[in-house]
Amino acid sequence: MREYIEKNKERFFQELFSLLRIPSVSSMAEHRQDMVACADRLVELLLEAGADEASVYQTSGHPVVFGCRKVSDTAPTVLVYGHYDVQPADPVELWKSDPFEPEIRDGAIYARGANDDKGQLFMHLKAFEYLVREGLLRHNVKFIFEGEEEIGSPSLAAWASEHKDMLAADIILVSDTTMISESVPSINCGMRGLSYVEVKVTGPDKDLHSGHYGGAVANPINVLCDMIASLIDKDGHITVKGFYDDVVELSDEDRAQLARAPFDLQEYKDFLNIREVKGETGYSTLERTGIRPCLDVNGIWGGYTGEGAKTVIPSVAHAKISMRLVPNQDSETITRLFEQHFKSIAPDYVRVEVKPCHGGNGFLIPISSRAYKAASRAMTEVYGVEPVPSRGGGSIPILADLQRILGIDPLLMGFGLERDTIHSPNESYLLKQLFAGMESIALFYKYY
Repeated sequence: MREYIEKNKERFFQELFSLLRIPSVSSMAEHRQDMVACADRLVELLLEAGADEASVYQTSGHPVVFGCRKVSDTAPTVLVYGHYDVQPADPVELWKSDPFEPEIRDGAIYARGANDDKGQLFMHLKAFEYLVREGLLRHNVKFIFEGEEEIGSPSLAAWASEHKDMLAADIILVSDTTMISESVPSINCGMRGLSYVEVKVTGPDKDLHSGHYGGAVANPINVLCDMIASLIDKDGHITVKGFYDDVVELSDEDRAQLARAPFDLQEYKDFLNIREVKGETGYSTLERTGIRPCLDVNGIWGGYTGEGAKTVIPSVAHAKISMRLVPNQDSETITRLFEQHFKSIAPDYVRVEVKPCHGGNGFLIPISSRAYKAASRAMTEVYGVEPVPSRGGGSIPILADLQRILGIDPLLMGFGLERDTIHSPNESYLLKQLFAGMESIALFYKYY
């Protein structure tokens, strides 16, 4: 595979760049045609790589791409999952280069989607291409690329249920996560779930003069801030009643296994330019982001925020709040508990609305599985170091749905790094990680 990469890498760049140039932002209606264009381009690349068939399928939202190549009725079947939609590029002014005109500098590709997830799904296309062209493919391979992961995959679960037989496989292979570092590879054994809500606090029926009414009428922004502050106590515990009922405490043995991952707290703080970390009492930083739930405000707004002064008490204040959940916590249950709690703590002088946005459950996979062992062996061969099992702090809610619908486990072989700043300006993907990922994926098929 290494020789194949060296021989074909300039072609690889051009093909990957053709995907990265398409602004497939799923959250913005103005990019609907770009979503279609990106799906069509993936079909072309699948067929060129050696798929027997590949097509675009319509859903209630953005299209799904499905492709496959069959070797035999008795061969194991791998279902490769990825997503071609990307986050908005805003704030564009903070990018050093055009987010949709990929550029290679300092040993990395810079573009929106370079890592998440176009760059990582592209690794699977090229590993597959290599195995087909070299006559080494011994597995049936299916591909499913969706266009809604960045908005919570609202259409894919229903589509997958309708096409359950077509998607039948033995394992779901995914590259949409990070590893610990370039020198310490890791394999995600689980990811957190998500409950995402928007809250609205309303006071007076109109904006009021802060001189005429200040001190006599409740300010919805002040009230909202007080309510949000009460959601987490001094020990970092979430105060929503029933929130922790289904959280499973890990054994000392399991915590020790996860602690194998090398972690330099000072390096972590330096990277983020912070003086100190903060989180739930009694847990390490890695545990806080892997095995414990959390609650965060993702955005808050209301009143006047334009240039100059406008002395008003706003009528309305809003906030977007996300809760990362651990396996066993049910997203719909947590959303309901949050809504009940948030309304219960609202004072009489405001009205509160809670709007569920999207969510999904977390999952765990055993490190004793055949697929995990094959991935571990492959990455050991490429990196010269046995990968560490880890848990992802982020969420890919659709994977729990696919696990339930298809009855098979996902395996997360991610090759991104924290330095790649996905979802932020100047997203990038190191070339050596791109190539190491291709090689590792090709070897996975050898050992699985």
